[in-house]
Amino acid sequence: MRTYLLRKLLVYGLTFVVAVTLNWILPRLMPGDPIQTMLNRAATAHPESIAAMREYYENVFGLDLPMWQQYLNYWAALLGGDLGTSVWLFPTPVADIILTAVPYTLGMMLPAILLSWVVGNRIGALAARSRWLDNTVLPVGYILTAMPYMWLAICLAWSLGIVAGWFPVAGGYDFSLRPTFTWTFVLDLLEHWFLPFLSLFLVQLGGWAIGMRNLIIYELESDYANYLDALGAPRGMIRGYAFRNAMLPQVTGLALQLGTVIGGALVTEVVFAYPGLGKLILSAIQNQDYFLLQGALLFIVIGVLIANFVIDIVYVLVDPRTRAGMQGATA
Repeated sequence: MRTYLLRKLLVYGLTFVVAVTLNWILPRLMPGDPIQTMLNRAATAHPESIAAMREYYENVFGLDLPMWQQYLNYWAALLGGDLGTSVWLFPTPVADIILTAVPYTLGMMLPAILLSWVVGNRIGALAARSRWLDNTVLPVGYILTAMPYMWLAICLAWSLGIVAGWFPVAGGYDFSLRPTFTWTFVLDLLEHWFLPFLSLFLVQLGGWAIGMRNLIIYELESDYANYLDALGAPRGMIRGYAFRNAMLPQVTGLALQLGTVIGGALVTEVVFAYPGLGKLILSAIQNQDYFLLQGALLFIVIGVLIANFVIDIVYVLVDPRTRAGMQGATA
């Protein structure tokens, strides 16, 4: 187990270095000049003032240094916990801006991921032994899985928000309210949260249901299931073994789907103008804010790596065959 953990830590460490490097390079490949954007907002036409301000801002952000030195400085600041200062919201630190957006994204993503995984696997397991449910779940599941996040979000906003008028279609809460721990604010927060959450939940739900249904049917037709059936084992016991074996690929699929879910969350936040990381990334791109874009993408990279590492550990604990293989390799 120790060797396995060390090997995984090495792989994820190298992945982190590559991801952070790309995270630093890609924003700088965007067209435009962030300093010029700041100068345009200053609304001054005096040449000497513009030159002095450009020199000042380039020095503050370290953009007057060679690229290799900027890269090393970025790593030094990152290891010290400094994500830099936002160009768009100067002089607000990037970390402070991200901390205001992270709760919205996590509060939407985590329930959508966990509930869709649990409910989808349960529905898929029931569909594998119920013809009526199978004829209903499978077509609906294919439809939900094929829906793009953005298209489903727009449909939900139009039907439940505009036509029915049940839920608001933009923002994290009503701007007439102040964020406080009161029932009025909490209920308003949940009303704004529901549609973004529902769009993520529905798309993921169909995929998990179809996957579990197909896996259980495959397990029930395997040799060990036929052998137990020939011995007269109870049908419920055979289904229990089939369910546990079918869960293992679903655990792996959960790790693989995390990146897709995060991408869908970003698109969904843009559609609903939800004040999470997705909307923050869009604003950073529009304002050519290198440092805010780096910080937001860095948080996503770290979240995906940590989640995948945890899933890898859980997979070893859940699957005894993996532990047996590790022990055999060690011996």
